[in-house]
Amino acid sequence: MAKMAASVVAESGEDVFRKMFKFYKRREPPPDLKEVTDFSSGAASGGKIVPLKLDPAAVSDEDAARVGLHPVRDWRAFGLQGYPGFIFISNPFLRGSQAFWVRQCLKTYPQKPNVCNLDMHMSPCDTQDIWARSAQALRSPPSEKRQPKTLLERLRWVTLGYHYNWDTKTYSANSYTPFPPDLHMLSSRITAACGFPGFRSEAAILNYYRSDSSLGIHVDESELDHSRPLLSLSFGQSAIFLLGGSQRQDPPTAMFMHSGDVMLMSGPSRLLYHAVPRILPPPRQHAAFLDELSCSCALPTANVLEPVSQEDWDVCSRYIQSSRVNMTVRQVLGPGQSFPEDLSSAHQTDDKGRTVGYQDDENSGKRKRTCSDPVGTVET
Repeated sequence: MAKMAASVVAESGEDVFRKMFKFYKRREPPPDLKEVTDFSSGAASGGKIVPLKLDPAAVSDEDAARVGLHPVRDWRAFGLQGYPGFIFISNPFLRGSQAFWVRQCLKTYPQKPNVCNLDMHMSPCDTQDIWARSAQALRSPPSEKRQPKTLLERLRWVTLGYHYNWDTKTYSANSYTPFPPDLHMLSSRITAACGFPGFRSEAAILNYYRSDSSLGIHVDESELDHSRPLLSLSFGQSAIFLLGGSQRQDPPTAMFMHSGDVMLMSGPSRLLYHAVPRILPPPRQHAAFLDELSCSCALPTANVLEPVSQEDWDVCSRYIQSSRVNMTVRQVLGPGQSFPEDLSSAHQTDDKGRTVGYQDDENSGKRKRTCSDPVGTVET
């Protein structure tokens, strides 16, 4: 199997990335994973891993702990030969702190006024509280009888801040909701430690993967400022991540992303092709995996990480036993930049002829969402 992967990479003049994507995605026979780089163990084919030193003075130990991170000096950060600007941080989270971020991804961030894939075929009142409509079913013991999927299990993506338009592949000033302050604090700490102080978290796409999901080959180029990094955070089940070159003919490097792992793509690596062909169980024993994420672990006093109730964690742990959540955080606009469209155009039209956009509320002065964005990215 490993030889087969190598032979695919050796081909030239074809879409090598697509061939590698299909190789790792296939179910029968399953692919050999020996050539997949594993930063948690330092294993990489061809010795590609390069240890990196981050700036411990960029983030104080107290500020790191407030968002659930170890002191920067203790982070295990790496680069990859041939990928300048790419930084991989192997799980910098304090033991137990992932529970808070998993809970935010499942309970808080999917709620209105944020936008999700379910909005394209359900009314806003039906997607108003996805967690409440799903929690009881997920707390119940598994049944031998096949049960309908809960809304949470049908979730494929959520957008925060500037909401990405999947049809036009653009952001708009008129499609915006306030970015979560807690996620901005986490993102700004990590980017500062990686050499990007002043990072503004203006948009995020959350992808929700089931065991048979994948994310197609793409480049994140819709942001107006490419000088700022793309930040990626993973929770739950592990995944194989493929990082390629500026063309699909460039052979990609396969690597594992485990729960708590962080990636930052900047500089020459900011606009490279990448994809997720496969979700797979974490390398640790299942009980140890859940215990590491568990809300029962003691955390430092912090005003960002709220305690996760055992009732909420029962739902979260049931979900991530077979699922993965990934957050990609982006800065959309550079200093002094603005969107090209007229800010007074308050509405757009989607492919179903529905009005999409935001209106200013005369009483509160806040923008109110009037509809939703269509289509998703995670393939199942």
